[in-house]
Amino acid sequence: MLKGLGGLGDMAKMMKQAQDMQGKMAQMQEDLENVQVLGESGAGLVKATATAKGELKALDIDPSIFSSDDKEVVEDLILAAIKDAQQKAAQKSQEEMAKMAESLGLPPGMNLPF
Repeated sequence: MLKGLGGLGDMAKMMKQAQDMQGKMAQMQEDLENVQVLGESGAGLVKATATAKGELKALDIDPSIFSSDDKEVVEDLILAAIKDAQQKAAQKSQEEMAKMAESLGLPPGMNLPF
């Protein structure tokens, strides 16, 4: 394509690959907004739903846990469910980043974004 121009052909190829990777990263970030994970605590009495980007979308609390004597327990269960959802969201995001890195031919363990 750019024969005779030395390394410029390689540079153009690298720029194209960088643009492709940027497009894939943007698409993946958008996709992560649509993937949902479910965090639970209290054997499922409290459930928190979040996107893979960690945005809390819903909270479901079993009415059987409501008692004025158990206010602190309920608060702890809610926090635990939210933390579980956030941890699962971070894990899902990392898994998707690893898939992206693998599809780009990057060595295992190389984290995206750079």
